[in-house]
Amino acid sequence: MPTLANSEPGISVPGTTSRFLDPTGAGDQRQGQLRYLTGGSGAPLVLLHTVRTQAEHFRHLIPLVQQRYTVYALDLPGMGYSQIVPGASYDEPAMRAAVVRLITHLDLRDVTLLGESMGAVLALTAAADLPDRVRRVVAVNAYDYPGGIARSSLLARLIVTGVITPAAGPLLARLEPKPVMRAMLTGGLADPAALRDDYLNELLNVGRHPGYPTVARAVYRNLPSLIAARDRYPEVTAPIHLIYGQQDWSRPTDRQANRQQLPNAEFTQVPKAGHFIALERPDVPADLLNSIA
Repeated sequence: MPTLANSEPGISVPGTTSRFLDPTGAGDQRQGQLRYLTGGSGAPLVLLHTVRTQAEHFRHLIPLVQQRYTVYALDLPGMGYSQIVPGASYDEPAMRAAVVRLITHLDLRDVTLLGESMGAVLALTAAADLPDRVRRVVAVNAYDYPGGIARSSLLARLIVTGVITPAAGPLLARLEPKPVMRAMLTGGLADPAALRDDYLNELLNVGRHPGYPTVARAVYRNLPSLIAARDRYPEVTAPIHLIYGQQDWSRPTDRQANRQQLPNAEFTQVPKAGHFIALERPDVPADLLNSIA
């Protein structure tokens, strides 16, 4: 039987409630029950988090935009408090299907999609699938190039490489010492203080859900599917805004490749910011979103 996470988040986002989207068809069963945070008023804003995080990744952004948007922050399949289904796929098409499912089952229209890292890729590809429902895409530090988190530090490279190996991978995926997790995440920040201790503890607690190490390992192993998804970008008809932290893991050549792939997209580079802009500079995407609401 599928495994359900039965614990509650250790942190809360003011003005939001936690809801669940039950599977209704055969395809939904492969993803299981999806959890999302929602609150605010106005046109729908769907927020998509990155690898090894969850909806609370946007805890600082949501209060800045919920006067102008109704927010839907999704826990991607198997992550956060969404259901862990044994044998489920965690490649880009499967995760994109969950985003499409949220939008279509809730019948959301005039949607703004904002994703960070892996979520940025999914925002773009979901917009390609739903041209009649998506109004705009904000892609923050799109994770669509080789290396990714392994570029942040030698420790991250060793951990990610080890997690995806057949022999040691399952064991390493279950071992998440707090200092190691902190070091890996702060490798994505220009300001390490932006990683709050309560959020780190929340991620570690989620990592102890039954079956979660298998999910984390599968996500890392399927990161190449995010690179392949770049081929879908030109299909997006909605306006696109690319945001990059100056100290993001992407290289200037990676950013330029997306600017060439999306010549009509707007572009912002954020000084003194790294990969997790939602944690350290939530004011940047908030100001953009509020200006176009």
